[in-house]
Amino acid sequence: MKLSKKEKSKMVIEAIITAGLMFLSYYATHMLFRRVVLAFPESFKSIWVIGDVMINLEAGQVFTSTPPVIILMLISVVLVTFWRLKRRYRQYQLNHIISELHYIAEGHYEHRISHDYRGDMSKVVDSIHVLVDSTVKAMEEERMIEQSKDELITNVSHDIRTPLTSIIGYLGLIEEGRYQSNEELLKYTKTAYTKAKQMKVLVDDLFEYTRVRQKTTPLIPTSFDMIQMLEQIAADFELEASKQEMEIEVVSTLTGLQMEADTEKLVRVFNNLLSNALKYGKDGKHILIEVEKEKNDAIITIKNDGKKISPKALTHLFDRFYRADESRSQETAGTGLGLAIAQSIVELHHGNISATSDKYWTRFIIRLPLNSF
Repeated sequence: MKLSKKEKSKMVIEAIITAGLMFLSYYATHMLFRRVVLAFPESFKSIWVIGDVMINLEAGQVFTSTPPVIILMLISVVLVTFWRLKRRYRQYQLNHIISELHYIAEGHYEHRISHDYRGDMSKVVDSIHVLVDSTVKAMEEERMIEQSKDELITNVSHDIRTPLTSIIGYLGLIEEGRYQSNEELLKYTKTAYTKAKQMKVLVDDLFEYTRVRQKTTPLIPTSFDMIQMLEQIAADFELEASKQEMEIEVVSTLTGLQMEADTEKLVRVFNNLLSNALKYGKDGKHILIEVEKEKNDAIITIKNDGKKISPKALTHLFDRFYRADESRSQETAGTGLGLAIAQSIVELHHGNISATSDKYWTRFIIRLPLNSF
């Protein structure tokens, strides 16, 4: 750290004052010692003090300025002066650090204090840098959260406005009596009803998404057999799969896999993944659910042999409101929250989910600990 001219001048003055005070202190001690010796001569006869320091009472003199004493005095002056200057230098270092810290606090978060410090001061500077970095990171996360909230409101408003416009439009036609027959009336009411159900699905998914995104969301532990649960879920989708001429099968070398987790939330995960496989894998014929055990983890892979997902889409699959098929029909329309909800639920169980896709299979791979609690 470079000192300013003013600080250097102050340190020189302090060195001079400190040395002067030390010499004055020595002189005062010398005079006091001399007076005491001369006042009580009988008590100090033939005393040797520090080698050549001798009290010569017959001559009426007290020698306290011999070379050993002078050397000790000079050493003490140097040591005390050095100690005082070191303290003053540390104070200047601290002032410089505080000044730069104020500069950072004014909004210059990219600024870093120079590393021209040693010892404890270096540790203080490093700690300040860690604190600033963590603060900047927290601020950036806060900014991203605010931006995320704005995007959420925008997306929800857009997805609600479309069906809501249709509902208002068709109900307006009915209110004004602008229909020619009961068949047309039923058509209007059916369309409004369908749009209302779409809105309800969106609201339900949005509620579920915001709930599972919170890390404090409670999980209700239940002991269950993962393979048995997946077979039951697959059976629930058999009718829908048969309509699309697809087959759902659970495949595993295990006869059972006992786990402890929140079954209600995990059922939501697998329902979302199977629904996606039926919607976007309809070009294929098979949906396989593979179950494996690796140490203390269960690995569940849900794959379909439908159309390959592009590498660009794969990187955004778990983003909320993202839909890989922007040209989907109303029948296959979704809220774009299903995979985001699935990911949040898996992470609540301290697991992870990923996706891969090639010309043969599109896979969703889930790794869950056998005991999430």
